[in-house]
Amino acid sequence: QVQLVESGGGSVQSGGSLRLVCAVSGVTDNRYQMTWFRQASGKEREGVAGIDSDGSTTYADSVKGRFTISKDSAKKTLYLQMNSLKPEDTAMYYCATRRDFWDTSTILRSTARYDYWGQGTPVTVSS
Repeated sequence: QVQLVESGGGSVQSGGSLRLVCAVSGVTDNRYQMTWFRQASGKEREGVAGIDSDGSTTYADSVKGRFTISKDSAKKTLYLQMNSLKPEDTAMYYCATRRDFWDTSTILRSTARYDYWGQGTPVTVSS
């Protein structure tokens, strides 16, 4: 059974940084797409950054140049480095994974096609 556990969330002031970590267990190979999603209060869940099995990355326009997604396959860990945080980045952040059968262009969309989700870690950015 694949399990994902996020950590690293917290409260920071505008302009600050956080690094989110997603520990993955139960996977037997690296043929997975992995994505960070977020959901702000009263809003739909949105894809923030995704990384395909070949290491290619995709970012939402709202975080390009500020957030960096990476993974350590040996440690089975996914990261999201968030710099220059803004109040509008405030949300619950989730990591999710699915097999790499899907086109990379959909990696930030189609939440229903993600098979495994973590419980989330909260991020609050104050102005």
